[in-house]
Amino acid sequence: MGDITHFKTIIISDLHLGAGGSKAEEVTCFLKSYSCKKLILNGDIIDAWQLKKYGVWKRKHTMFFKRVLKMIEENKTKVIYIRGNHDDFLDQIIPLRLGKNFQIRKDYILNSGSKRFYVTHGDVFDSITTNMKWLAYLGDVGYTFLLWINKFYNKYREWKGLPYYSLSQRIKQSVKMAVNYMSDFEEKLTELARARSCDGVICGHIHHPAIREIDGIKYMNSGDWVETLSALVEDFDGNWNLLYYNQQLVEHKSKDKKPADTKSIGNIPPAEKQVAFTGIFLGRDQHIL
Repeated sequence: MGDITHFKTIIISDLHLGAGGSKAEEVTCFLKSYSCKKLILNGDIIDAWQLKKYGVWKRKHTMFFKRVLKMIEENKTKVIYIRGNHDDFLDQIIPLRLGKNFQIRKDYILNSGSKRFYVTHGDVFDSITTNMKWLAYLGDVGYTFLLWINKFYNKYREWKGLPYYSLSQRIKQSVKMAVNYMSDFEEKLTELARARSCDGVICGHIHHPAIREIDGIKYMNSGDWVETLSALVEDFDGNWNLLYYNQQLVEHKSKDKKPADTKSIGNIPPAEKQVAFTGIFLGRDQHIL
């Protein structure tokens, strides 16, 4: 491997390990390419809903947790695991602290420079998940079916030489009810952050990565590792950005046999140093470098 970029904080969410659509190998590869002082696993890391029905736990899912444990061992990375709605079985044990560097919590306050961020998976304001769980399960089945269709559709697009296309993301962005839900979700979470005397909120849950400001409160969503394959990263100057995974770059980088060289940075590295991602997603305008 080549250079390893060192961040202050990395936040990933919605891995859905155990579900068919989970990109476990990709997120594990990412964690081998980047290191950090603090890693926040912001909910839906394990998909217990899928495992109860027809999901399968595989070796690649276990390898993700082995990588996290290796980060703790080698870099003294502090890991915060936030409970999500798909891993709600954790309600039976939280709060739980294992040693100095691993804890499982319902939510978390993150200090970033002079600012405070309220970190939550986001399902706290999802009334469907909270009050009508059977309907949430039905929605999960529909989403899984869309991913199944999307898999075969994109094999056809690949054969035709066309780029990847996400059916579920397209539906989210075009169906008025889905658009309104995401807008309400973002506004309610920023209100919660304000009530907690925080400058911003960091969440996941809706599989829609974003960094923007809402009424003076910074809203950040880490996206997911089913389709968007995104992560939030904080450099040592307190700057936040979104990174997007690119498998081709990883495969090319893996051929480099030079010994690893870890570098701490104050600012986000230039595009050629982002071995696992196509570029950086910056702020409200969402530019890819």
